[in-house]
Amino acid sequence: MVYQHHVRVRYGETDQMGVVHHGAYVAYLEEARTEWLRELGHPYGALEKAGIGLPVRNLSIRYRAAAHYEDHLVVTIWVQRLRAASITFGYTIRRVDEEAMLAQAEVELACVSLAQRPLTAQALPAEIRAALEATQQ
Repeated sequence: MVYQHHVRVRYGETDQMGVVHHGAYVAYLEEARTEWLRELGHPYGALEKAGIGLPVRNLSIRYRAAAHYEDHLVVTIWVQRLRAASITFGYTIRRVDEEAMLAQAEVELACVSLAQRPLTAQALPAEIRAALEATQQ
């Protein structure tokens, strides 16, 4: 199962030529991920109140073509790997109604206890694991 999140490129995300700055893609990935987790019943705010953090451990993006000001993009996300204390999401970014891929990405998140300093890895809570595993079936 995949989740699709739509984004309209905003002016502030572009350079003088109207091309999306490479760093804006990271925000698109995060927005898609947090909205999907919200839809699965696990909004980030609730996770943090419960003492659970999901910091980025690894991020890679392969840029294939430029996005431009006012493009309507679709960010597709899925669970690529699920481990005891980490999740890796796969992504593609395309313009709506176009097959050509603008970017591919992979983001690994660690599950940590926010109550401990330094942050300490912990197993993903059972309810989050179950929600993510259900998307893989």
